[in-house]
Amino acid sequence: MPYVNIKITREGATADQKAALIRGATKLLQDVLGKNPATTVVVIDEVETDNWGIAGETVTVRRDRGSQGAGQ
Repeated sequence: MPYVNIKITREGATADQKAALIRGATKLLQDVLGKNPATTVVVIDEVETDNWGIAGETVTVRRDRGSQGAGQ
């Protein structure tokens, strides 16, 4: 039974987009590894940008800095 855990930042992914991710991940496992879609589990975790870090900074800080520089 495959288990897929997709982590994304919480920034407004729609229910339709999440459903597409679940369908796509399930189909990928079926196509590539021959896994049974009926036993494939896909979980999507949405993480606040304050709780996701890259290169020692939160995504919130990186995005704020990027948007400030974009207008200059």
